Amino acid sequence: MSINVVTLIGRVGGDPEIKYFESGSVKCRLTLAVNRRTKEGEHTDWFNLELWGKTAEVAGNYVRKGRQIAVKGSLKFDTWSDRQTGANRSSPVIQVDQLDLLGSKRDSEGGGDFSPENF
Repeated sequence: MSINVVTLIGRVGGDPEIKYFESGSVKCRLTLAVNRRTKEGEHTDWFNLELWGKTAEVAGNYVRKGRQIAVKGSLKFDTWSDRQTGANRSSPVIQVDQLDLLGSKRDSEGGGDFSPENF
């Protein structure tokens, strides 16, 4: 048995990059900043996220830089051959299955009333 589950809560580092394919598929890429406490204080870890389908469309429509989100998915590695050196390269990516919109940067700064009655 093996388990590959990643759950993260953090703030989006930039607006989503959306790509539409001729097949009808939709892909969204995001970066997520997650704070982690260490002996030296707080440290920010950055994660690359990849979303597909309806989840990607939701991210494209509602997620912007600074927005707080929670994601659940799995860890995978994108691999490629470096064009200049020919060396094999890889990069960790979180393949997101579930996206929860938690709040915006504006929420934490005390601006605006984002209660359900205002939507």
